Amino acid sequence: MSDKSLWTKAQEIDFFRKSLEVASPEQLFYVSKDKKYYAYWPKNYKGVKTTLQSRNAFIGAYTEKWVLEILKDIAKELNAYAIRGVVCEDIGLTKASPADVAICKAETSAQKPENILAIFEIKMSVVWNWELIKRNSTFTLKCLGDFTTHQGNPGLLRSDSVLKAIGKSITIRISSFESTKIPIIVLGNTPIRKGYYSKVDNLKKYGIIQGFWSLNPMPLDNNGKNIKATTGRGFLRFDSYSEFKTQILNLLKEDMMFFAGMKSKKELGKLIEIANEEDTYEKKGEKFLSLLRETNGG
Repeated sequence: MSDKSLWTKAQEIDFFRKSLEVASPEQLFYVSKDKKYYAYWPKNYKGVKTTLQSRNAFIGAYTEKWVLEILKDIAKELNAYAIRGVVCEDIGLTKASPADVAICKAETSAQKPENILAIFEIKMSVVWNWELIKRNSTFTLKCLGDFTTHQGNPGLLRSDSVLKAIGKSITIRISSFESTKIPIIVLGNTPIRKGYYSKVDNLKKYGIIQGFWSLNPMPLDNNGKNIKATTGRGFLRFDSYSEFKTQILNLLKEDMMFFAGMKSKKELGKLIEIANEEDTYEKKGEKFLSLLRETNGG
């Protein structure tokens, strides 16, 4: 099959167009005092600002479906299926908190651990800023700039999104011995904050998460500080579908147990167990990073 497109501005236009068929502009855009509709507040915006929670459900559903399509052909090569909303109680994937997307041997949302080949947590959002310009019953979308021009923190640039992904991964890893053979990948569409470079490398090294991967080749309009990979490759940016596909296939061909690194299994297990006592995924993520830092003398 020819190379599929990764995340671009075209996907965001498609998201807004499809979402506006079922949602009002006010559910998808911030509305300024002078009645302008923004995807994010521009950096230079000085007026009264409101919060916008309603878009999250729309972009969450859209990006999960988009990733599902990206993974379908890769899954086929493994004689498997890309499935959304996978539940497996044995490894901590409940109906309330399923895997966003997983590659599985069986074509059903309810899975056994041995049939799950990979788990993908999706942390993607609208990256660029857009203005919705209404003209009677029609509208157009004008791109106002990349994420450096607005006040939002999309995708992997948002700390709580990263921490929630870490927390959920810890829950999966500690739930059962059977989870130790299943790779967990966090998919985003932005770079990651510099303060997280060493953290994501450590998470990969210790086998908690196999990578934070961006499927957006050019998130910056001038392609400025657009990191390709961290030193330990805990974060990777993919520039083509074929590159992404090769990475997944190589990862899934390895027969690995994902508790490794410079700490003993016993020591690492203690840290995970302590972190897992926290109430939310975000707190679990924060606690685990804090414990790692303390035990490393940081």
